[in-house]
Amino acid sequence: MSGHSRWATIKRTKGAADAKCGQAWTKVIKEVTIAARLGGGDPKANSRLRRAIDLGKAQNIPADTVTRAIKKGTGELEGVSYEDLVYEGVGPRGVLVLMEVVTDNRNRTAAEMRKLFDKHGGVLGAVGAAAWAFDVKGVLTLAKELATEEQVFDVAAGAGAEDVSDDGDVWTITAPRELLDVVRDALVLASLEPRGAEIQHIPNIPKMLEGDDARRMIALLDSLEDHDDVQKVFSEADFSDATLAALG
Repeated sequence: MSGHSRWATIKRTKGAADAKCGQAWTKVIKEVTIAARLGGGDPKANSRLRRAIDLGKAQNIPADTVTRAIKKGTGELEGVSYEDLVYEGVGPRGVLVLMEVVTDNRNRTAAEMRKLFDKHGGVLGAVGAAAWAFDVKGVLTLAKELATEEQVFDVAAGAGAEDVSDDGDVWTITAPRELLDVVRDALVLASLEPRGAEIQHIPNIPKMLEGDDARRMIALLDSLEDHDDVQKVFSEADFSDATLAALG
């Protein structure tokens, strides 16, 4: 995703479709497990776990499945030992890419990431190769039918949010990373339940791609997001409506 871009809207649509398949559930369960391992099994004291549980509810994952994942994370049940990692790379035209990964075998995952970048004209980079080009923010999305932009802004800004933008079928709210849960709670209190609330890497300067560069970049992003170990993908890439229409 490239911040609040046309590509972000496309990925939300794809994400809604992916939620119907087992891979999406697997990624959420991994996130629940790693969040519980890192921050404990109490969602009231672990904001990352609380957000993961909310995502599980949004995807209709059974509560007992989520509970088992929490217990595996805290060690109450035997389970796979996951690592929480960030990989960085460079795609076509020098576009920088970040991938948040949860894996039980970092060597295997690194080799597979390298292969995907090589296949699509990119290079898997070292730590720090791409992170410098992104700001880390809290990002929430809210269905447009719930409120006007002014109403959303009043509530969100009052809780410390920085911006509200129009992203097709949703309002996208940007907040400082440390205020993500504060803004979320303020929206819920105002009966404005967010569709999503997560930490994202927002590119400082999005790069518009066209033609073959755009095709290769979209193929790279899709292949990364389809990988079982990859939780989220962020990039500097953006695409015009005409380019996305031409690429189908």
